[in-house]
Amino acid sequence: MQYLSIADILEIHSVIIDETGGSHGVRDRGAITTLDGLPRQHAFGVELYRGVFMKGAVYIRNIIFSHPFVDGNKRTAITAADVFLQLNGYAITAPKGEVEAFTLAVIAKHLELNEIEAWLKKYSRRSRL
Repeated sequence: MQYLSIADILEIHSVIIDETGGSHGVRDRGAITTLDGLPRQHAFGVELYRGVFMKGAVYIRNIIFSHPFVDGNKRTAITAADVFLQLNGYAITAPKGEVEAFTLAVIAKHLELNEIEAWLKKYSRRSRL
Protein backbone atom coordinates (compact mmCIF):
# COMPACT_ATOMS: atom_id res chain seq x y z
CA MET A 1 0.00 0.00 0.00
CA GLN A 2 1.23 3.49 -0.83
CA TYR A 3 0.83 6.32 1.68
CA LEU A 4 1.02 10.10 1.53
CA SER A 5 4.16 11.76 2.84
CA ILE A 6 4.26 15.04 4.72
CA ALA A 7 5.55 16.65 1.51
CA ASP A 8 2.60 15.18 -0.43
CA ILE A 9 0.08 16.64 2.02
CA LEU A 10 1.76 20.04 1.96
CA GLU A 11 1.80 19.99 -1.85
CA ILE A 12 -1.86 18.99 -2.03
CA HIS A 13 -2.74 21.90 0.25
CA SER A 14 -0.69 24.34 -1.79
CA VAL A 15 -2.32 23.27 -5.06
CA ILE A 16 -5.81 23.42 -3.52
CA ILE A 17 -5.24 26.98 -2.30
CA ASP A 18 -3.71 28.04 -5.62
CA GLU A 19 -6.63 26.57 -7.59
CA THR A 20 -9.59 27.44 -5.36
CA GLY A 21 -8.44 30.43 -3.31
CA GLY A 22 -7.75 31.07 0.32
CA SER A 23 -4.70 31.59 2.47
CA HIS A 24 -1.54 29.55 2.35
CA GLY A 25 0.04 28.58 5.62
CA VAL A 26 0.50 25.85 8.18
CA ARG A 27 -1.11 26.40 11.55
CA ASP A 28 0.00 23.15 13.22
CA ARG A 29 2.95 21.30 11.66
CA GLY A 30 2.70 18.57 14.33
CA ALA A 31 -0.77 17.62 13.12
CA ILE A 32 0.61 17.09 9.62
CA THR A 33 3.61 15.16 10.92
CA THR A 34 1.25 12.81 12.77
CA LEU A 35 -0.40 11.90 9.47
CA ASP A 36 2.89 10.51 8.18
CA GLY A 37 2.53 7.38 10.30
CA LEU A 38 -1.05 7.31 11.54
CA PRO A 39 -2.72 5.41 8.66
CA ARG A 40 -0.11 2.64 8.87
CA GLN A 41 -0.15 2.29 12.67
CA HIS A 42 -0.11 -1.12 14.33
CA ALA A 43 -1.04 -2.15 17.87
CA PHE A 44 0.09 -5.51 19.20
CA GLY A 45 1.01 -6.62 15.70
CA VAL A 46 -2.39 -5.77 14.22
CA GLU A 47 -3.14 -2.94 11.80
CA LEU A 48 -5.09 -0.26 13.64
CA TYR A 49 -6.77 1.01 10.46
CA ARG A 50 -7.49 -1.83 8.04
CA GLY A 51 -8.16 -1.36 4.37
CA VAL A 52 -7.77 1.44 1.90
CA PHE A 53 -11.08 3.15 2.74
CA MET A 54 -10.44 3.20 6.48
CA LYS A 55 -6.99 4.64 5.88
CA GLY A 56 -8.55 7.25 3.58
CA ALA A 57 -10.99 8.06 6.37
CA VAL A 58 -8.05 8.66 8.71
CA TYR A 59 -6.68 11.31 6.33
CA ILE A 60 -10.07 13.02 6.13
CA ARG A 61 -10.84 12.94 9.84
CA ASN A 62 -7.43 14.05 10.99
CA ILE A 63 -7.00 16.89 8.54
CA ILE A 64 -10.51 18.21 9.17
CA PHE A 65 -10.48 17.92 12.95
CA SER A 66 -6.85 18.79 13.66
CA HIS A 67 -7.16 21.84 11.37
CA PRO A 68 -3.43 21.97 10.51
CA PHE A 69 -3.73 24.66 7.84
CA VAL A 70 -4.69 28.30 8.04
CA ASP A 71 -7.33 27.74 5.35
CA GLY A 72 -8.60 24.97 3.09
CA ASN A 73 -8.62 22.10 5.58
CA LYS A 74 -11.80 20.42 4.30
CA ARG A 75 -10.71 20.77 0.67
CA THR A 76 -7.27 19.44 1.52
CA ALA A 77 -8.73 16.55 3.51
CA ILE A 78 -10.98 15.24 0.74
CA THR A 79 -8.29 15.78 -1.90
CA ALA A 80 -5.63 14.03 0.21
CA ALA A 81 -7.97 11.06 0.63
CA ASP A 82 -8.66 11.01 -3.11
CA VAL A 83 -4.94 11.12 -3.96
CA PHE A 84 -4.29 8.34 -1.42
CA LEU A 85 -7.08 6.24 -2.94
CA GLN A 86 -5.75 6.87 -6.46
CA LEU A 87 -2.29 5.72 -5.39
CA ASN A 88 -3.98 2.50 -4.30
CA GLY A 89 -6.26 1.84 -7.26
CA TYR A 90 -9.45 3.80 -6.44
CA ALA A 91 -10.92 7.22 -7.15
CA ILE A 92 -13.68 9.21 -5.49
CA THR A 93 -16.54 9.52 -7.98
CA ALA A 94 -19.10 11.50 -5.95
CA PRO A 95 -20.73 14.51 -7.59
CA LYS A 96 -19.24 17.86 -6.56
CA GLY A 97 -22.22 18.86 -4.42
CA GLU A 98 -22.08 15.54 -2.59
CA VAL A 99 -18.40 16.02 -1.76
CA GLU A 100 -19.05 19.47 -0.32
CA ALA A 101 -22.04 18.27 1.70
CA PHE A 102 -20.05 15.33 3.02
CA THR A 103 -17.09 17.39 4.22
CA LEU A 104 -19.47 19.75 6.02
CA ALA A 105 -21.28 16.76 7.56
CA VAL A 106 -17.99 15.38 8.89
CA ILE A 107 -17.75 18.47 11.08
CA ALA A 108 -21.42 19.14 11.83
CA LYS A 109 -22.23 15.53 12.73
CA HIS A 110 -18.79 14.65 14.12
CA LEU A 111 -18.72 11.60 11.85
CA GLU A 112 -16.84 8.59 13.13
CA LEU A 113 -14.17 6.84 11.09
CA ASN A 114 -16.52 4.01 10.13
CA GLU A 115 -19.06 6.55 8.78
CA ILE A 116 -16.37 8.30 6.73
CA GLU A 117 -15.13 4.92 5.51
CA ALA A 118 -18.68 3.96 4.45
CA TRP A 119 -19.02 7.18 2.43
CA LEU A 120 -15.68 6.53 0.71
CA LYS A 121 -16.76 2.99 -0.17
CA LYS A 122 -20.07 4.23 -1.55
CA TYR A 123 -18.55 6.98 -3.69
CA SER A 124 -15.32 5.36 -4.88
CA ARG A 125 -14.64 3.10 -7.80
CA ARG A 126 -11.70 0.98 -8.86
CA SER A 127 -9.46 2.83 -11.25
CA ARG A 128 -6.91 1.60 -13.70
CA LEU A 129 -3.34 1.99 -12.56
